[in-house]
Amino acid sequence: MLINFTLENWRSFRKPATFSMVASREKQHGERLARVERYKLRLLPVAAIYGGNASGKTNFFAALNFARNLIVRGTRPDELIPVETFRLDSESGHKATRFSFELLVGDSIYEYGFAVNHERIVEERLVEVRPTTEKELFVRNLDEIHFDPALNKDQFLHFAFKGTRENQLFLTNAVQQKVETFKPVYDWFKDKLVLVAPDSRFEPFEQFLQEDSPLYSTMKKSLELLDTGVAELVGEETSFDSLPLPESLRSQLRSELKEGQRLRIMSPDHERFVFTRKDGEIVAKKLVTYHQNSGGELVKFEMAQESDGTQRVIDLLPAFLEVSAKSSAKVYVIDEVDRSLHTLLTRQLLQGYLEACSPENRSQLLLTTHDVLLMDQDLLRRDEMWIAERDQEGGSSLLSFSEYRDVRNDKDIRKSYLQGRLGGVPRLLM
Repeated sequence: MLINFTLENWRSFRKPATFSMVASREKQHGERLARVERYKLRLLPVAAIYGGNASGKTNFFAALNFARNLIVRGTRPDELIPVETFRLDSESGHKATRFSFELLVGDSIYEYGFAVNHERIVEERLVEVRPTTEKELFVRNLDEIHFDPALNKDQFLHFAFKGTRENQLFLTNAVQQKVETFKPVYDWFKDKLVLVAPDSRFEPFEQFLQEDSPLYSTMKKSLELLDTGVAELVGEETSFDSLPLPESLRSQLRSELKEGQRLRIMSPDHERFVFTRKDGEIVAKKLVTYHQNSGGELVKFEMAQESDGTQRVIDLLPAFLEVSAKSSAKVYVIDEVDRSLHTLLTRQLLQGYLEACSPENRSQLLLTTHDVLLMDQDLLRRDEMWIAERDQEGGSSLLSFSEYRDVRNDKDIRKSYLQGRLGGVPRLLM
């Protein structure tokens, strides 16, 4: 679970800005908070970030995406690091960009952070936070590193650091060198943190095609309840050789797709394909929909014939259902969740997730949105609603509604927000 995230000198965030999923003292909707007894900690299952255009919401999302990619994918030798500093003053371009995470990984809390410029990693630090003490696993400063005394005896760690390039995180290289000590933190970024951009389609749509998937029947039923008009979603087997694929992609699939492996691809016209290799042959399936006509017969539709809203539901539904599963420990971050969705539909998806939350829950859902219908204290706590605000100098900041003294738990905060009294709305000069 994400506990805190701090960013500094990244795009519009010039000064340090901290986003926290730690619950405040308020009691509203307390039954759904995740409780971590070892640390006497209560964590929020959801957070919605509001703000005007260019306020910093998408820059916040991009910061998480950048950090995840740098940790999980790493860098190539001699590659510049694609960091984006604050550009509206003359000093920030010469300063490092900083990110810091506080995470619940399993039953333990870790703090992991790094400072970076275009050429190199400037600082890096990993700390295991215990209920009463802290244990610095490693602290890196330029070309030097210091390990916890118990780890300092491990000569392979020193060897792994010597092989870590200037433009590479030690955490990344250590895990690639099969150092198990730091792997849980790396795996959290790789497997638990899932980012869904507004202009991309959420990938695991093949769950609609797998009858053995635990979400198969639930997703089909949910499509009916959400009034999409879709009666059936089917994986239609089609000839691999007849598909309009670039020859380079076709050759790559033939040479690299392994037996039993599954690969999903979306074409430029939004058709969704899943490729598998079975008995040496490539099997292609295309996702198609069926609607019921007035006579009760099913009529096939290509995915490109569906509305943007229906396509968006099909893309997001697996995410909402997976994050709602009791066994889930994933953190989904969805930028502009309301894009192409009716406001009541967005609210229904969110309500379905919140109804599944409990003190044992270890999943989280972070949203950026303009949808003020979600700005409702019957739905969200004050500490689950955030404002991204841009000051006169172009710098972004983040503030929770729980930090406003005049926002009572019985107040209609939408009116105050739209009147501009809470910030986070455009400053219209017309």
